[in-house]
Amino acid sequence: MHEMQQIAGKTPKRTSSFATLLVIALLAAGGIALAQAQRVGGPTPSGQGAEVYLIDLKDGANVPAKLKLFFGLRNMGIAPAGSDRENSGHHHLLIDTELPPLDKPIPNDFNHLHFGAWQTEAEITLKPGLHTLQLLMGDKDHVPHTPPVMSQRIRVRVAEGAPGAATALTGGPSASPAGAEVYFNDLKDGQVLPPKTTIYFGLKNMGVAPAGSDRENSGHHHLLIDTELPPFDQPIPNDFNHLHFGGGQTEAEVTLKHGEHTLQLLMGDKDHIPHTPPVFSKRLKVRVVDPSLRKPAPADARVYFVGLQDGSVLPQKATLRFGLVNMGVAPAGIEKANTGHHHLLIDAKLPPLDDPIPNDFNHLHFGAGQTEATVTLPLGRHTLQLLLGDENHVAHNPPIMSKPIRVYVTRTGRRR
Repeated sequence: MHEMQQIAGKTPKRTSSFATLLVIALLAAGGIALAQAQRVGGPTPSGQGAEVYLIDLKDGANVPAKLKLFFGLRNMGIAPAGSDRENSGHHHLLIDTELPPLDKPIPNDFNHLHFGAWQTEAEITLKPGLHTLQLLMGDKDHVPHTPPVMSQRIRVRVAEGAPGAATALTGGPSASPAGAEVYFNDLKDGQVLPPKTTIYFGLKNMGVAPAGSDRENSGHHHLLIDTELPPFDQPIPNDFNHLHFGGGQTEAEVTLKHGEHTLQLLMGDKDHIPHTPPVFSKRLKVRVVDPSLRKPAPADARVYFVGLQDGSVLPQKATLRFGLVNMGVAPAGIEKANTGHHHLLIDAKLPPLDDPIPNDFNHLHFGAGQTEATVTLPLGRHTLQLLLGDENHVAHNPPIMSKPIRVYVTRTGRRR
């Protein structure tokens, strides 16, 4: 104890200095946080906890010159420019520029791209070099909300000679013929595939020859799965992400896990080295759906609206009642066979059935097991549909959903 008192007695000055620095640091951090919290935009309020972000793109990433971006949004809805829907807005992409004034309409130019038609993705072309990207939400008049909803400003690099750049690409010593193209047959960007699928390879203005064959103007296919293009002047790797078809195959059966994947074809010469210029396809994004991962539902289960038909007229504030046949109701989070809970789709198409049902203004969740709900709808025509979800808000297999019905909302709840 005496020793501790001695130590304590020797250090009051240092402790005081450290405490002072700590207080200054905390005040500075608090000032930054306060400044961010007090940022003011236009007259439209943003949703509480709203966040916008770039999906699958990190600060410092190396990207192709032709880049496809996907926009993510939490705790807020998407609405087109001009729409006055509450707690909603539309995306703007800022390229190589600082934030504009937050209380004025966002500029519309090459550095400020507007996506006022509901878009949640975009393909842009960047020159080689460093670039910055940032998302900023705007209201019906393209003015940021209060508080503004913006993503982190990230840096990306497009290399000289990157795929999609205007510069010539150099591979190995084997020359590719002019106009050579490799592509996927019957496969499109965004396509939904089963876990086990056959992929067909197409080739134009070039011949197919097995690995080891020194035939002129020819090569063999390589399938790249969930990976970027490898160095063009070295042998293509041979692993789970780089499949070789050195026997001259023009199709392959592959098994992919449930979820999102990217696929791309790259030709290689006799030594598995890309040609000069390299011959590669577009990089496609596909979704693999494994129905076995969804909860089974009885084949005769049915969900429906009680007392509501196609063409019904409703007041703005209406109570909707949900019916369910040959299946039980259980709250979200409760895993119980042959049960689920209701979701109400308002003016929305069916979402992807292998993902959790979105939770926003167009997809209302009733995870407490409710069988009725009072909703407020704008005047005019609307579509309503019920979709049952399991304990994780994922549709069953087969999905249990009602037919979409059209309703008309008037001030009196009667036809005019």
